Amino acid sequence: MSRPAAALLVLGLAVLSGCASVRTLDAAKPGAPVIYAGTRLDWYSLNGGCCPLDRFGAEAPRYAALDLPASALLDTLLLPFALAVELGVNLGVSGGL
Repeated sequence: MSRPAAALLVLGLAVLSGCASVRTLDAAKPGAPVIYAGTRLDWYSLNGGCCPLDRFGAEAPRYAALDLPASALLDTLLLPFALAVELGVNLGVSGGL
């Protein structure tokens, strides 16, 4: 298997399993971690955490080891917003469809 085909296969598996960062953004569970939430959810799952839905408000992705690097990257990009939420700063941002 060539490198581009292998990279596409890995990327496809990661996308199909769902991104932990996106799942935790949509969870809106009171008391759930906000900073690096997707990365923490993946790590929790990899270390045999029993109840991700109770702790994070979202199910862990099926392939957490593959999702971990992408979640770490996305969580790093979203870090300023996560810090604002954690500090209680109102950015006046709204979204949704």
